[in-house]
Amino acid sequence: MDAQNTLTLALGLIIFSFFITSILIIPFINLLYKLKVTRRKEAPQKGKVPLFDKLHDLKAGTPVGGGILIIFVVSALFSLLFPFASHMGVFIRSSFDFKIEIFIIFFTFISFGLLGLSDDLIKIFGKPKKGSLGMWFGLKRKKKLLLQMLLGLFIGWVLYTRLGIDIVYIPLIDETLKFGFWYIPFAALVIVGFSNAFNISDGLDGLAGGLLIICLMAFTAISASSLDTSLSLFISLWIGALIAFLYFNIWPARIFLGDAGSLSFGAMISVIGLLTGSIVALLVIGGLFVLEIGSSALQIMGWKIFKKPILPLAPIHHSFLAIGWEEPKIVMRAWLAGIILAIFGLWLATI
Repeated sequence: MDAQNTLTLALGLIIFSFFITSILIIPFINLLYKLKVTRRKEAPQKGKVPLFDKLHDLKAGTPVGGGILIIFVVSALFSLLFPFASHMGVFIRSSFDFKIEIFIIFFTFISFGLLGLSDDLIKIFGKPKKGSLGMWFGLKRKKKLLLQMLLGLFIGWVLYTRLGIDIVYIPLIDETLKFGFWYIPFAALVIVGFSNAFNISDGLDGLAGGLLIICLMAFTAISASSLDTSLSLFISLWIGALIAFLYFNIWPARIFLGDAGSLSFGAMISVIGLLTGSIVALLVIGGLFVLEIGSSALQIMGWKIFKKPILPLAPIHHSFLAIGWEEPKIVMRAWLAGIILAIFGLWLATI
């Protein structure tokens, strides 16, 4: 009966979060227009315009900040509704100290969101700086990476010292790796890697948001099977808000997540994978995010080693644009690939 009540509540929270976000998102878009929080043109004013800038500047003028709305709605609803879950017939279950687990959820979701927000505001209102491949907008790459690593190390430290997590299970070969203290830098690398992978993937209308919903659907099943009530309810609220956002984010987008959303959401799905002990499944379920950051790394390697690009454009979704694919076609096919990977990842998580 507890499982039945939990499922009923989770489905209800998806609907409720969708409803609240749907009410708020249009006024929020209008507010972003009023505050001029919109994507700016980044192409050089003189000389040849790179293909990457041509593609991106087609979306100039679109509001940036959907991630902030989602973070606010999900955090507020979770804070208000979770304390009442037990009064609604739901038995709160977790393998960990649920107060520490909730702290980790909130800290990851909000801290990476604030880091991304600062990057967004500098991109939109700051002065561009000269970079190695043209003008650079936003936080300096090394500074942003350092801040991400510091946040990731702190989260890894809490996971290891307060929740006692230090192992990674490898399905198929049925092996468990015990990291001990080295779990802290391992967790930090996973968090920073997925944070940047999601950020890189958020380049086409609806691409990252749709893939994230698919990933979270899979992790809803994983968290339910691991009897983690707080994580299940949080994911449910997140899915509802994302569905409402995605309605306005599919092509042609009326609002973008921004770095506030992409850095936060990438970090958060990696923490969900760490909390559920499903890192290998995470790499499969989020396989397209891994492919996106891998394609960017491959392109950088090509420039550094061969002094020429390996792909037409990076990340890989831009390569498909460069060879003539239409944006909606790329996104729809990515969603289909994401569904198959999610099913495969779920299968790995259950064996």
